[in-house]
Amino acid sequence: MTETRTAPDGRARVERAALDLFRTRGFENVTSDEVADSAGISRRTFFRYFATKADAVWGDFAGHVRRLEQLLDATDPAAPVLGSVCAAYVEVNDYPDEELPLLRERMRLILTEPALLAHSQLRFAEIDRVVAGHVAARRGGSPTALLPRLVAAGTRAAATTAFETWIGEDGAPLTQHLHLAFAELAGGFPSLRR
Repeated sequence: MTETRTAPDGRARVERAALDLFRTRGFENVTSDEVADSAGISRRTFFRYFATKADAVWGDFAGHVRRLEQLLDATDPAAPVLGSVCAAYVEVNDYPDEELPLLRERMRLILTEPALLAHSQLRFAEIDRVVAGHVAARRGGSPTALLPRLVAAGTRAAATTAFETWIGEDGAPLTQHLHLAFAELAGGFPSLRR
């Protein structure tokens, strides 16, 4: 659900320093100044990259949201809406193997750190806005209507649950967890019908 692919070297260095400090000392116990020191940059440079230390955890989330929106915009208009949303979610979260350890660390913080949970809701609302807008454009109506909001909230919940399962184990690939979660969602939980 976050993006690191396009981060310049300096920004990536700050993200790495922040994640290392947050993992070892706890998010609440680290200041932005300490992250800047660890990354070998000034406080001012830190704030050029990130508005807050929480933003350093999320990396280039705005780029992630833009990519999801581009993928949704490029979907086949004849394809089922829910299937298109699920496929775009999987594609935007299909990271190269070398990025997975950092992604796992980042998502573990985002999904388990109490101080980041409220911040997460603001970020997830950006994804919901994009998905609801896509559903409304495809089906007609307003993005604030029930169905677009339900698809947005449901697919995000499925993706978040897939991430939570993935960070809790080292086995199956993230994309497999995402496919399984979306298959259950799209099929109305078919595994519960047996």
